[in-house]
Amino acid sequence: TAVLTAVGAVTPAAVGIVAPIGLGFAVAYGISPVLMGLFIANGASAGGFSPIGVFGSITNNVVERNDLPGSPATLFTASFLFNVGLCVIIFLLFGGRQLLGRIATSGGKDADDEATAPASLRLDLPRALTLLGLLSLVAGALFFDLDVGLMALTISVVLTLVAPTSAKGAVDKCAWSTVLLVCGIVTYVSQMERLGTIDWLGERVASIDAPLLGALLICLIGAVVSAFASTTGMLGALIPLAVPFLLTGQVGAVGLITALAISASIVDASPFSTSGALVTANTPPDQRDLVFRRLMAWGLGIAVVGPLVTWCLFVVPGSL
Repeated sequence: TAVLTAVGAVTPAAVGIVAPIGLGFAVAYGISPVLMGLFIANGASAGGFSPIGVFGSITNNVVERNDLPGSPATLFTASFLFNVGLCVIIFLLFGGRQLLGRIATSGGKDADDEATAPASLRLDLPRALTLLGLLSLVAGALFFDLDVGLMALTISVVLTLVAPTSAKGAVDKCAWSTVLLVCGIVTYVSQMERLGTIDWLGERVASIDAPLLGALLICLIGAVVSAFASTTGMLGALIPLAVPFLLTGQVGAVGLITALAISASIVDASPFSTSGALVTANTPPDQRDLVFRRLMAWGLGIAVVGPLVTWCLFVVPGSL
């Protein structure tokens, strides 16, 4: 679902739509929230580089503006397959093997255990409006490119006004510590970008005489900064910095752009990035700290390993 949603929308919007559903499903059926959260984040990244997706559109437009050779099909296919392979690793590392062959009922109980039937629910006005609000959120993100955060707040205000009793306690359930943490990190990184720190780093890397080493460092910078900031911003800023390498002909343009794009996007599961923060915020409070720590370890680890792997796959061979 995250893949299909991200194909035509902003990746954080896809995660924002799918995360509440996926994490609720994980809790109901005894699936690790870390496993489900990483699947959602990486699924959104897998679809994000579609030619009609925001990541894909930004990357392809930057390539076109700089008169560089590009291949939207290669970019999308490489990103999709890389994220599929990454999800296989995630499945093996975070409890997926324990799910093989298991049949569970709600609450994660085995099928031969007794399970309490859920209380019957009826579609009253607040629930109907909530469903309508979710559909409006999806439509606004997919077809009109509206701001997901503003839309979500607007829908929440409308629901609160229509059914104030049902909305009681909703604010208390927000993961405010996660919200403040992410806002602080994003503010700090944005200030670094405004002061030119990121551009300075990119220019220093671009001045390196060894193109392959410079390409690796650009991918590494893209991954580390994107883990704490906007992936879309990194794609728009770092691809032009790679132009000096690409003009020499010693590094393949399609290969480096693909490696950089994947490196900057696979770290979105970090809790300091938007997708990871949405996953953390939708995790039940009793498991939120665990999920935050696991996503942080995964995000920082993949920020180092990811660029090295993509560099080896797409840049070093020199065939792209």
